Amino acid sequence: MAQKSEIEWTDATWNPVTGCTKVGPGCDHCYAERFAERWRGLSGHPYEQGFDLKLWPSRLQQPLGWKKPRMIFVNSMSDLFHKDIDRAFIDRVFEVMEQADWHVFQVLTKRSSLLRSYVKARYDGGSVPPHIWLGVSVEDAAHVSRIVHLKEIRSEARFISFEPLLGPIDDVDLKDIAWAIVGGESGPGARPMHPDWARRLRDICERDGVAFFFKQWGGPRPKSGGRLLDGEEWNGFPWQVVPEPIMAALGV
Repeated sequence: MAQKSEIEWTDATWNPVTGCTKVGPGCDHCYAERFAERWRGLSGHPYEQGFDLKLWPSRLQQPLGWKKPRMIFVNSMSDLFHKDIDRAFIDRVFEVMEQADWHVFQVLTKRSSLLRSYVKARYDGGSVPPHIWLGVSVEDAAHVSRIVHLKEIRSEARFISFEPLLGPIDDVDLKDIAWAIVGGESGPGARPMHPDWARRLRDICERDGVAFFFKQWGGPRPKSGGRLLDGEEWNGFPWQVVPEPIMAALGV
């Protein structure tokens, strides 16, 4: 069965890969690593290897058995474009996503150049299927090049997760991005997010026509600071890029 997600912007998670390695400051307090390492050495547990990279071929077919349309976050416990994941396995993941076109798949990575290269080769420079959403994580101004890489992919459903937002990001061009998710860090040692950093991204989204979703302030726990920005919830969602058959099935 699907793993129901507590992440506010998706319905379920699918993890054909687990485990990862750090590539930037946004990884310093990784929630997935913290969770997985709790179980290291426990024989028979899915995370007995902790957060070491592991492929799960047995999980590849899972979405094909989920008949009700869902928003599915792919690899919430890893990064599909980790350099040590064989391209043939990534092909198998994409084949399942392409086949299960009654779902929306949300693929998020910090390895944006590998994403760009793979997608351009797979679709021969053409457009990505509209039910496969591709996104990048950007934690501070030093990593906005990931947005440049994302924009080089032909897709109507590009999205960005500015979470954890660790510093100000000014004057970034978000035109042609469908959706932006902003949130502060949570968990032990969480680094605070300044309100002006979130406000600035909200204003850029309004300027550039991007759906804006404010996920959380963060703190010791994800819900510690709530999710009101200037007294409001910001629940923007890019409904305009959801394929019509999926919209109909969802009853929207």
